[in-house]
Amino acid sequence: MRKQAENGFSFIELMVVIVIIGLLTSVVALNVLPSQDRAMSEKARADVAILAQAIEMFRLENLRYPSMDDGLEALLPDGATPGYIKALPKDPWGNDYVYLIPGENGVFDVMSFGADGRLGGEGEDADIGNWLQQQ
Repeated sequence: MRKQAENGFSFIELMVVIVIIGLLTSVVALNVLPSQDRAMSEKARADVAILAQAIEMFRLENLRYPSMDDGLEALLPDGATPGYIKALPKDPWGNDYVYLIPGENGVFDVMSFGADGRLGGEGEDADIGNWLQQQ
C-alpha cells in the first residue's frame, strides 16, 4: 500500500513565516512612527504660522489685535467681513489652538500645547507657538 502525500505546511514552516512577518512589522513600525510624530509637529507649526499671519492681517485692517473675548473666531468670515481664514483648524492632536493677548512671549501668542494637551512638556508633548518661529 502506498501512503498518500500530505499537502500543507508544517508547524515549523508556519512559525518561520510568522517570525519573518513580525520582524518586518517591527522594522516598518520603528521607521514610520517617528515620521508620523514629526509630521504632526510640522503641521502644528504650519497652522500656528497661518494663524499668526491672519492675526497680523486683522491688525493691519482694524488697527488692533483681536481681543481675548474675540479670540481666534474674529478671524473667521461673518456677514460684514470676508474673514482672514476659512475655518479654525484643530491641532493635529484634536485640541483647539490657544490665543493669548497680551502674550507671554510677544505681543500675542498662538500655540498648541502639543500631544499631551497641557502647558509645557518635552518632545512631542512640547508646546508649539508663534514665538518659536521668530527665532
